[in-house]
Amino acid sequence: MGLAAAPSPTGQLSRVLRTVALLERRGYALPARRLGEFCLGGPISTLEVRFAVAASGGKLQESAGLVVGAGLAARAPRIRRRADEHAAAAAAYLPETLGFARRLVACCPYVLSVSIAGSLASGGFRESDDVDLNLVVEDGRRHLAYVAVNLLAYLHALRFRGKPVDDSTRRPLAPRLMTLNLVLERAQCFPLVRQDADMAFELLQSVPVFGTAFLHGVIAANPGLSEAFPQLAELRAPVEILPRRRLPPALFPRWLDRPSRAVGASAWRYMQWTRRRSPEALARVAFVRETMRPYTLFEKA
Repeated sequence: MGLAAAPSPTGQLSRVLRTVALLERRGYALPARRLGEFCLGGPISTLEVRFAVAASGGKLQESAGLVVGAGLAARAPRIRRRADEHAAAAAAYLPETLGFARRLVACCPYVLSVSIAGSLASGGFRESDDVDLNLVVEDGRRHLAYVAVNLLAYLHALRFRGKPVDDSTRRPLAPRLMTLNLVLERAQCFPLVRQDADMAFELLQSVPVFGTAFLHGVIAANPGLSEAFPQLAELRAPVEILPRRRLPPALFPRWLDRPSRAVGASAWRYMQWTRRRSPEALARVAFVRETMRPYTLFEKA
């Protein structure tokens, strides 16, 4: 009996290389099976990932159980340790995150969707990390949402003053725990100015917990996202939070966004000032802001 023909890596190598590069820009890597699930252009099998690694001429390798580029190989063991510690660290903070999101949605009726992003969503969360949230809000409420999230997050963090911190999450009185990663207004979504692979992956690796149906509408209205990652069609919420009641929308007229912008800008400048002695924290903020353009709230620190 003859051997089955092995799948050719030719059609997959470019996609695997680009996916690994996209992950590395965000500072992490995935095992072959997970990399196949998140592959740019659509999922491929673990075997196809490994054929692509073998055909890469040394551009890719498996190190510490992760598929990495040559430039990240030395950091693979540290990335793997973070991934291995994720389950224990996330178990403590995921219920708190869902509770915070429920309070946010109840207090802010202009919020259309909430997704968990960052390390808590991608699988590398550790106790010193903060929790990143992505929001979509009604038009004219982006800065209002920024102020609301930061105010609620500060009050929430007072209960976690003993939480381990690093240069990014250290603050006076209370740690930085819940933070806003990306906030879009409804009109910015139809269509999105950016429908590139990085923006599509931001949606793919996030975990929706409120407004999932709205996010499916955003994906459907922006075909470039699904062209980059067809997996977005399967975006699901493991848990959809359902607040018992929400404050009346009339309490939050659009004119509140202008004073909120001034307050938010001051808070942003202060946050940057607290990081002034940490080049690593400042570089991380600069990277995140660059990947979010043109959707950043404050163009100058």
